[in-house]
Amino acid sequence: RCQRWVENCRRADLEDKTPDQLNKHYRLCAKHFETSMICRSSPYRTVLRDNAVPTIFDLTSHLNNPHSRHRKRIKELSEDEIRTLKQQKIEAFEREQATQELNESNEQNAVSEEGGEEQEEEAVPLTLEERENKDYLKSLFEILILMGKQNIPLDGHNVDELPEGIFTSDNFQALLEYRINAGDEVLRKRFEMTAVNLEYCSKTQQKQMLEICESCVREETLREVRDSHFFSIVTDEVVDIAGEEHLPVLVRFVDDSHNLREEFIGFLPYEADPEILAVKFHTTITEKWGLNMEYCRGQAYIVSSGFASKMKVVATRLLEKYPQAVYTLCSSCALNIWLAKSVPVVGVSIALGTIEEVCCLFNQSPQLLVELDNTISVLFQNNEVKGNELKEICRSQWTGRHDAFEVLVDLIQALVLCLDAVSSDSSVRWNNFIAGRAFVLSSALTDFDFIVTIVILKNVLSFTRAFGKNLQGQTSDVFFAASSLTAVLHSLNEVMENIEVYHEFWFEEATNLATKLDVQIKLPGKFRRARQGNLDSEVTSENYYKEILSVPTVEHIIQELKDIFSEQHLKALKCLSLVPSVMGQLKFNTSEEHHADMYKNDLPNPDTLSAELHCWRIKWKHRGKDIELPATIYEALHLPDIKFFPNVYALLKVLCILPVMKVENEKYEIGRKRLKAYLKNTLTEQRSSNLALLNINFDIKHDLDLMVDTYIKLYP
Repeated sequence: RCQRWVENCRRADLEDKTPDQLNKHYRLCAKHFETSMICRSSPYRTVLRDNAVPTIFDLTSHLNNPHSRHRKRIKELSEDEIRTLKQQKIEAFEREQATQELNESNEQNAVSEEGGEEQEEEAVPLTLEERENKDYLKSLFEILILMGKQNIPLDGHNVDELPEGIFTSDNFQALLEYRINAGDEVLRKRFEMTAVNLEYCSKTQQKQMLEICESCVREETLREVRDSHFFSIVTDEVVDIAGEEHLPVLVRFVDDSHNLREEFIGFLPYEADPEILAVKFHTTITEKWGLNMEYCRGQAYIVSSGFASKMKVVATRLLEKYPQAVYTLCSSCALNIWLAKSVPVVGVSIALGTIEEVCCLFNQSPQLLVELDNTISVLFQNNEVKGNELKEICRSQWTGRHDAFEVLVDLIQALVLCLDAVSSDSSVRWNNFIAGRAFVLSSALTDFDFIVTIVILKNVLSFTRAFGKNLQGQTSDVFFAASSLTAVLHSLNEVMENIEVYHEFWFEEATNLATKLDVQIKLPGKFRRARQGNLDSEVTSENYYKEILSVPTVEHIIQELKDIFSEQHLKALKCLSLVPSVMGQLKFNTSEEHHADMYKNDLPNPDTLSAELHCWRIKWKHRGKDIELPATIYEALHLPDIKFFPNVYALLKVLCILPVMKVENEKYEIGRKRLKAYLKNTLTEQRSSNLALLNINFDIKHDLDLMVDTYIKLYP
């Protein structure tokens, strides 16, 4: 049919286009079709009949029109070209006939094997009832998609809110009624004989339709991922959806326009057992979502405290099956915060939760931030520069910074004084909620257990701060950071060997801070209660915190760095010397061939890699004086001649999708931002995993006809 459209339009320049390209990139005005070819299924939609072909063309009027001389002219075909077109048409028709005959013979063979029943699969025209049912379902899907995009929950008023005997519609039914009143004849005919208080669409049917909406919208993204071949999987922190824990899953890939994108593709129900979670995680991605994990080149998990060990099991199981799915850090999370969240010490998890609550309380109330500013001004009146810097930090999401624990140690006195002032204020400046939270959080911050924890974390993580900051820097910073890991591990091992001495200094700093805050230095109450007063005189606070906090924290961070920066991961980061600016810093004396071995099977022409890399180096070494070296993978992928280096292009694409590499263009990282916005703006009990996907991916095109056909097939 596409070929006939092209011929009738006399567009010889489109003859070599595939039907898929024509469908995606070209449009034809409705005035070129007979009115009998156009079917108006509703006031809002104009649909062509399946056999519609454009026949109305005025190919001569432009010759007499002086205003049309600047318009694009229709190509006048010569006799030879017309003859060629006809010949192509005849050949295409003969091929179609041959294919049809082959299919018919195959069908007959299949029928004879099944017992000789004759079945002809022809496109049976729809009956009036079937057409009306399709239009009705389309209206329902349009309402569900609207609710998803606008973040309207399905349920309306809670039953408990209504007086006895009063009936009210849920949001879905209310929108249905509104649409009927607005003149939707399909819905009106369907429901004009229905009782007023009867549900138009049951909860079960809504759930079925939402699952189809979610699947169809997700498939649009997954199709692009499959076209790109290589991808990485990233999960965000566990979230509560209507009382159940779920893992948000995002996918990274390079699209047709060479842009690195990170898109949200759905929620996965969380399992307490890590082995079951690993199996379900793999099954969902491969079987339900249809991604081939053989093409997965990276995996990263941003987790809340307490979940890290379980997600590490998932990473390990995937690595066993797919060794090239490198386990890495995620670029959107600072290394020090990621390490702190993974420490398997209860006190650390509690401290991190307290810090988040404090930051959240101050961000909720501008008046509280003003109060904190005033407190900082008083405390730092002799060092205004430091005071102003802390005020600026307080207005940001400082709990995600590389130096979050240094900031907290500097801020803790101001936070405690401010919270104490708010909780003890007898005026009506603060409501009961803020005053109550201030009292609770002040008590938590002035607990000696909390003070020791943040001081020890500050000191241990100071060894990884510069390393982690470089990992989130420019491409050259990431490349050179990979070389500095050995030095970082050496420093931490030296701390571990002399932990007695280091812990003594850390504990002294914690006791000095506690004294400044007028906090009593003592063993935790839970420890004393567990011993029921039979405390060994040798168990001092200093020894207790060394064994329970310092030793396990340092040991864990050393092991975690080794796991997250495996040999494969470091090899991949070494391949960043392909980026011209890094080459320049290395005086073009690089050896990517050795490190690129792990990606040999991903290259289009691995045999010519060495020669191609030599050409790539020469190109940039002998560039013109006015030509700048591309500083990022993003810039390198957008070079006009990058396709002349197919192996380099393939390597850059694979390196680009590693979760540790930051997304250079912010507009392609909107999946995570929209996810955060959805969770922030939607009450826990009103969240829906189906509606969330529609809301977060509101700009993805959707095919209503496909949704309707899928629904009819699944639920005939």
